[in-house]
Amino acid sequence: MNPPLVPVVQGLRGGDVLAHSEALRSVYVDAFGAPPWNEDEEKAAEFAERLRQDARRPGFTAALALSGRDVLGFASGWTTLPPFPTDRCYPQAAASLGTRRTNDWLCDAFEADELAVRPGAHGSGLAGNLLAAVTADAPAGRSWLLTSVQAPRAMAFYRRQGWAQATHPSPDGKGIVVFLGPRHPARGLVPLPL
Repeated sequence: MNPPLVPVVQGLRGGDVLAHSEALRSVYVDAFGAPPWNEDEEKAAEFAERLRQDARRPGFTAALALSGRDVLGFASGWTTLPPFPTDRCYPQAAASLGTRRTNDWLCDAFEADELAVRPGAHGSGLAGNLLAAVTADAPAGRSWLLTSVQAPRAMAFYRRQGWAQATHPSPDGKGIVVFLGPRHPARGLVPLPL
């Protein structure tokens, strides 16, 4: 019996990721189908459509974890250009940080948008490797991400990876949490929770 293949993390830029779109959609379903996300096939199809659009964003980067030909996980993101976006969950982030911090900390920084790992690879360190790979070239170390306060495992994971929680919505609410990457120059300025 052959030993299992050690996953290799491969970086991709721009539209090169689209050659793997079906595999990424499959990983997305596996990673986000269970609580707290409860994403179904319809949401996975929306992700696949977003991926086609996101791959055209300035600075779009993806990291794929490959074991042979199988994709075990991925991370992706892009450079957040000013003005700060007003769709999706961005208004919550901007309201929590205020205009000055939003512009200074998040604009022209690398936004890690997706991080997904198949459940069979959880606990292997793969998610941390993918996150580090996709943010490695963040301008001046400036990377950030959003997650839900209703995802305590994700929040704990980001903290273990050295990310600093920059916003502190009510733990009982449905708020969005902003994290700054381990090399972000503003990470020492984040407010502490009450």
